[in-house]
Amino acid sequence: MNVIAPILTETPMTAGMMADKELFEAFVRRIPLRRIAQPEDLAAACIYLASDASDFVTGHTLVVDGGWTLHQEPA
Repeated sequence: MNVIAPILTETPMTAGMMADKELFEAFVRRIPLRRIAQPEDLAAACIYLASDASDFVTGHTLVVDGGWTLHQEPA
């Protein structure tokens, strides 16, 4: 089994948080790609995992976060 671990994604459920301009900009500054995920970003990861291209990918967590985890301090 494989899983997808997304970052904040632009959806109706996150609209309220993204409406806070200061919070939104602070969040985006920590993402190397300088944008939040779109539903299409997650769909692309799902399509990859459902395709023959991932036949030999097993037991993997596919992080879809625009590079967010690159700059996080270890726990």
